[in-house]
Amino acid sequence: MDRWNISTLTGAPPLRVPHPCRVFCDRLGGLTSVILTALFLILLTACHSKTSQPAAKRYPFTGRVVSIDAQDQSALIANDNIPGFMDAMTMSYKVKPPSVLNQLTTGDSISAEAVVVEPTGKGDNAEPGYWLENVKVTAHRDTTPALSPHALHMPAPGEQVPDFSFTNQSGKRISFRQYRGQVLLVTFIYTRCPFPDFCPRMSSNFAEIYRQITADPSLAAAHLLTISFDPGHDTPKVLRDYGFSVAHTRDAALFKRWEFAALRPSDLPRIADFFALTVTPEGGMITHNLSTTVIGPDGKVVKWYHGGDWQVSDLIKDAAAALVPKG
Repeated sequence: MDRWNISTLTGAPPLRVPHPCRVFCDRLGGLTSVILTALFLILLTACHSKTSQPAAKRYPFTGRVVSIDAQDQSALIANDNIPGFMDAMTMSYKVKPPSVLNQLTTGDSISAEAVVVEPTGKGDNAEPGYWLENVKVTAHRDTTPALSPHALHMPAPGEQVPDFSFTNQSGKRISFRQYRGQVLLVTFIYTRCPFPDFCPRMSSNFAEIYRQITADPSLAAAHLLTISFDPGHDTPKVLRDYGFSVAHTRDAALFKRWEFAALRPSDLPRIADFFALTVTPEGGMITHNLSTTVIGPDGKVVKWYHGGDWQVSDLIKDAAAALVPKG
């Protein structure tokens, strides 16, 4: 008789004692399952993260520089057709690295790579990101001698501003002469402008200036005038609605300090020439530069800003200085 077989003596069921090796293996097996599950989840997360990263597409790019905005690290470029991405059009592009902008001049022909990254979000407002890399100048613009009769005029401090006239948001004819005794801040836009760094940016800046001059009694004699060079579309009603939109108000008192006006087509060449404004209709849009001027109470230029490289504080400072009585 097996002395260890106690069940034989007692009649009880055999007592099964787990073998130490089996216990270890069972525990190891459970631990292995946990580890494998964790590894699976990690790999799944990694794969998901990898697939969720947006893939950049690159397209050969050629075009001509219309204007440069160093502050925004971008350039407005009339690009040629980009197969698989977009038709020929004029739009603003970020340039990487931004230092390349120092090598560009308005009118230059360039080649580059357009880098496009599709959005990862599923929202309706998600837009692809895009910018230019490997930008190279392929041809410089033709330079015009400074003494040429066609050289671009740039408003100079102390220069008398001609008495140009316009039609404002109320359908009234206005002219620069009626603002004598006030400091007049003037900028040019068109309400359909699709480029955030152009007309919308100018209007946003003017909206902030409006808020500041209406809150500061020392700037009570400061007045804003936004002029559209798109009179065919920008009717008085359109300008009125645009004014309410950019100023974020429906109070008609807005127009006592900030007016919106359109020029006559026949006046555009003279006005554009004086304010160094370039306006070129193109493909249903208008290619243009930015021009902002501070006109003093005497009707003379105080300061002229080319492009969008100015701050709200700059114009506020100019306006305040222009209103200081000359001793």
